[in-house]
Order: sequence, then C-alpha cells, then structure tokens
Amino acid sequence: MKYDNILQTIGNTPVVKLNRFGPDHVEMYVKVESFNPMASVKDRLAYAIIKDARDSGALQPGQTVIEATSGNTGIALAMVCAVMGHPFVAVMVETFSIERRKLMRALGGKVILTPAAERGTGMVKRAEALAAEHGWFMANQFKNPANPNYHASTTGPEILSDFAGERLDYWVTGWGTGGTLSGAGRTLKAARPALQIVAAEPEQAALLSGGEWSPHKIQGWTPDFIPEVLDQNITDHIVTVNEDESMACALRLGQEEGIFVGISAGGTLSASLKIAEQAEPGSVILTMLADTGERYLTTPLFASINEGSDDEWLASLK
Repeated sequence: MKYDNILQTIGNTPVVKLNRFGPDHVEMYVKVESFNPMASVKDRLAYAIIKDARDSGALQPGQTVIEATSGNTGIALAMVCAVMGHPFVAVMVETFSIERRKLMRALGGKVILTPAAERGTGMVKRAEALAAEHGWFMANQFKNPANPNYHASTTGPEILSDFAGERLDYWVTGWGTGGTLSGAGRTLKAARPALQIVAAEPEQAALLSGGEWSPHKIQGWTPDFIPEVLDQNITDHIVTVNEDESMACALRLGQEEGIFVGISAGGTLSASLKIAEQAEPGSVILTMLADTGERYLTTPLFASINEGSDDEWLASLK
C-alpha cells in the first residue's frame, strides 16, 4: 500500500490470538500496538494532539512543541513533529531508559532530564515552565481531551470491527495518561454495555485502587497523580500487578508466542491472566499491548538475558 506520509500508517493495529498462553477454558487475544510506526500506542495520541492543535490554531506553523513524557509519547511526538515541521523538546525523568532519549534525538528532538526525586509531577512543572518562558506549545497529554477522543474514534471502533458478531467479555488495558482506557473504553461500553473493562496498574503505585504512589519499574505506567483525561467511572475491575511478574510475563510472551513487548504490556497481560483464572468457561479476553520490547534493552527486563555465546547450553547437549 502507498501512503503520503508515515502518519497515515498510525492505527489499525492487529488483534492476535494467543495459542500457548492462559488457561484452556478461555480464549485470549492481544491488540499489538507495536505495529504503529514508532512502535507504541502513544503514536495515536501524539498525532491527535498535534493535528487538533494545528486545526484550532493553538499551534502555529514552525512553533516548538514541548511535552513531559516517560518516553513513548515523546518518541511519537518527535515523529509527528518531524513530519509536520515543528521542533520538539521532551522533558523526562532521568530514570527512564536510554533508548528513549536516543530515539527522540534521532528523530530530531531535544531531551531535558529532571531528577527522579521530583517524580512525574516535577517533569510536568518543568515542561510548563519552559513552555511559558519560550512561548512553546505544551502538548499536555495528561489534560488534553484530544488524547481520549482519538482513542474513542479509532482504537475503540477497531476493536468493535475485529469482534463484530463475535463474543468479547473482557477488555484489559494499563494506564499512563488514561487516554486509551477512557477513550476506547467509552466507545466499547456504548456499543457493548455488558463488556467488562479492566484497568491494570502496578502494586507499587495503585492510585485507582486508592493506594499511594511509590517508584516502580513499569515504565510508562502511572505518574504520581491521576490525569485529568482519565475517567475513573469507565472501569468495572482494577487489577494490580507487581513489576517482577510483569517482566516475567513480557519475556514469556516472546518465548511462547513470538510477540516482543515491553514491561507495561507484560503487566497488562499478567492482569489478564488473573482475570482469566476466574472467568467463566468460553470467555473471550482482549489485552492491549502498549509497545515493543526494544525500548527496554537497558532496563531490568533484560538483566537475565545472556549477551555472550551460549556455550554452556551447547555443552549440556553432549
């Protein structure tokens, strides 16, 4: 297929059945968002926010865009800005993976790091200050309604189309900005009121469950505040997962199904497995997989992966 630019390839990501994963009494599917051009679900919101701002006149031609981001949104915005002719600046907590910084810079963006002790709130405040100082456009992914609205008009309808005339009992997603959960969830609930919507979040920062925020290794999930765009009334169930089971689940998915994902996707799938255990026979579960594992090569996700030759394994075959 031919496209006028890379942005036209955003969305319409595949739904894939899992054949070696999960209990036998349910069917499990995943929506693989790494098929977006910059390999994450955040390509959707980046395009939505920039297009909306340009259409409304809030973003002027050539104006610099700035955003506070854990990485995937920044990478997506760097791509969108490169296509649309806007300089881009990301403000990011220093603990997020090196891959993210390099990807944004490779796409022409600049990266400003903030101290880990200042958490997500700190990076947002720094971005807001820089936007005010320099007259830059703040993307505001945590507040901008263009974020959930785009998911409501794309992600949700894609799922409804893929399961048209078929059973779908649970839809499971993690949350970072809340855009996917709120936007796609709104569309899915309107069309299928009986569908159970499940939000996955880390045990260490289970804000929707009423817990306190503390540092965790599931990059991209749960800043230390509940975003304005997140509709807490959309969920039927909240499932917490820990970072270790999330990483184990991510690696297992690659080794058993050939689907290579990051830590948050592993966490979301881990939540789906917990739902699957108590679901009635024949239930169909769809899990959102937010991004690719290549964004995590320098993180604890791959700490156990050998970098040298597998000589010991070879010797064990004798």
